[in-house]
Amino acid sequence: MSDDPTPSATPTPPIAPTRTHVHREHDQERVDPYFWLRDREDPSTRAYLDAENAYTAAMLEPTAGLREQLYEEMLARIEQTDRSVPFRYGPHLYYSRTEEGKDYSVLCRRPPQAPAVGPEPDAAEQVVLDQNALAEGSSFFSMGDWEPDPTHDRIAYLTDLSGDEHHTLQILDLRTGEHLPERIEGLSDDIVWSADGRHLLYVKLDEASRPYQVMRHTIGTPVGDDVLVHHETDEAFFVGIGMSRSRRYVVMSLGSQITSEIRLLRADRAEDEFWTVAPRQHGVEYSVAHHGEHLYVVTNEDAINFRVMQLELSRPQREHWVEKIPHDPQIKIDGVHAFADHLVVSRREKGLPVLGVEVLATGECHDIEMPEPVYDVWMGTNLEFDTATIRFAYTSLVTPHSVYDYDLNSKTRQLRKRSPVKGYDPARFVSRRIHATAPDGTAIPVSLVHRADLDRSRPQPTLLAGYGSYGYSYDPGFSSTRVSLLERGMIFALAHVRGGGELGRPWYEAGKLTHKPNTFSDFIACGQMLVDEGYAEPSRLAIRGGSAGGLLMGAVANLRPDLFGVVIADVPFVDALTTMLDPSLPLTVVEYDEWGDPSKREAYDVIRSYSPYDNVSAQDYPAMLVLAGLHDPRVSYWEPAKWVAKLRATKTDDNVLLLYTNMDAGHGGASGRYDALRETARWFSFVLEHLHVAEPDPVA
Repeated sequence: MSDDPTPSATPTPPIAPTRTHVHREHDQERVDPYFWLRDREDPSTRAYLDAENAYTAAMLEPTAGLREQLYEEMLARIEQTDRSVPFRYGPHLYYSRTEEGKDYSVLCRRPPQAPAVGPEPDAAEQVVLDQNALAEGSSFFSMGDWEPDPTHDRIAYLTDLSGDEHHTLQILDLRTGEHLPERIEGLSDDIVWSADGRHLLYVKLDEASRPYQVMRHTIGTPVGDDVLVHHETDEAFFVGIGMSRSRRYVVMSLGSQITSEIRLLRADRAEDEFWTVAPRQHGVEYSVAHHGEHLYVVTNEDAINFRVMQLELSRPQREHWVEKIPHDPQIKIDGVHAFADHLVVSRREKGLPVLGVEVLATGECHDIEMPEPVYDVWMGTNLEFDTATIRFAYTSLVTPHSVYDYDLNSKTRQLRKRSPVKGYDPARFVSRRIHATAPDGTAIPVSLVHRADLDRSRPQPTLLAGYGSYGYSYDPGFSSTRVSLLERGMIFALAHVRGGGELGRPWYEAGKLTHKPNTFSDFIACGQMLVDEGYAEPSRLAIRGGSAGGLLMGAVANLRPDLFGVVIADVPFVDALTTMLDPSLPLTVVEYDEWGDPSKREAYDVIRSYSPYDNVSAQDYPAMLVLAGLHDPRVSYWEPAKWVAKLRATKTDDNVLLLYTNMDAGHGGASGRYDALRETARWFSFVLEHLHVAEPDPVA
């Protein structure tokens, strides 16, 4: 920090010490002067992170008033005391509610016949898990999976108190309010009860935080006597467990990035062995849905966009499978949801999600209609099998999160709840989808939203977001916090770049492995289009991405720093080459199929060509705010720390470069809802300050 004690003194950024470290791979050497930051036990590491946090706090001090204003705006829009829509689960209606001033929700239940009430508790309500009580004394809290036993007298639940995604299992007797003696640590986020409630299946993590062992615990016996059900030896595979909607089968999912294997176990025969639906084949993915004496299998075998097969449980061999829904190169099938008399098929068509319904008795099919041309929709909580009513969630860039119940026979819907957003009028905003043109001629969709009265005769401050990895579709959804930007006359745009799944599996394949650079050139094309079409100008164009989207931010900042005025990189995967060369780290081995295995020269050359840390150069960069989590198991804190240290030592401009590491959180940032709002207010204020936008504009 500066020695000048006057309030007007500009803080001096911390300079990370350099220590010689050389990576040698293939016939190349890479000098890595900040490799030492990986050692969290080194006092110098904590000192550097603390110094960066102090510098960030000092540099953001002038925006303290704006941050508080943003926080109050965002808080004022939400209903602090609220309740979710109840859903049927066995003999109860379960729901969660929030209370003003409390960070976490309370899981509750009530009898189905009890009259509906508002957000306040009443005599019919039973508190199942009060997350506020469970979080007491912890600076971080995250509730993982929770499952009542078949009688709904006990509930097993998982909690994470650090953000490292290592969960602890406990079992609560809901009749007495007392916990059973079982307490098991170091678990993933999956638990399943046997049909008789005598056994509980859970998944252990290995030293690299990979879910790798399924264990069976018998209630009332010592944890040390738990039985190993499956040990996954292939380091590229993760293990997960769940229950079929029919409640007849426990489903074990074994999967890498591009290969899967499903094993099933009768829920009423928990001590039997799992049987395999189809042995794993490299590059073949599939999922299953149980229905009576059949399984519906969604698979990409001989179908890049997936198709649906049907098999009889009495003869499950691959040669007996029958095609139910054929492959369509223009439509990707995401999943099948089986109910007693209906199938609901989730698919992607023309860049949008679609829910299709089939009546099994007649074969009649229809799609659930959506009210807007650009939207997001997905299946909600549907735990009951024997029902003709499903729940789905809907949102768009202008429509808040909405929960619908849909009658599969009458094709009618009931809006059960639209998240209240106080003071928000959707009629004041418009959204649309436009397209940019990539260097190879590919049309890249861009969804955007802005005030309806925005002056389009001149460029406006704009925020462009993107992701583009793992086939994840970054669909246009509503954000109540984003209203603070839109009210101030900003444009929000979402780039649907290759590497995501918006336009099906080929869209994903065109932005991974050796094709990964398409993701970056696509995003740059979207930014350039916004400038060329008069939406934005470079000095007032901000960009944001997190995790793999943070890699996107780092790559495009290296490639086209002149195109952007502000970069927000949230838990960015920016030391990609070094991480992918270290198989001891969480996720590395399983992600070879996403990024490539750099122990092989071709993959090494591609990753090195874009790895943000390795490509920092002596050039001017935009103003940048980089966010990290000390306990992040997905993107280690040292990746953003090393990147910022190298940028600070290399770049040629005087633009602000800030690093903030949350010392109490992991990949998702602060866990409490109020702290999460303050984190949003922090980066919002950074964007608004550097785009020279401060107050809501009555007329833009």
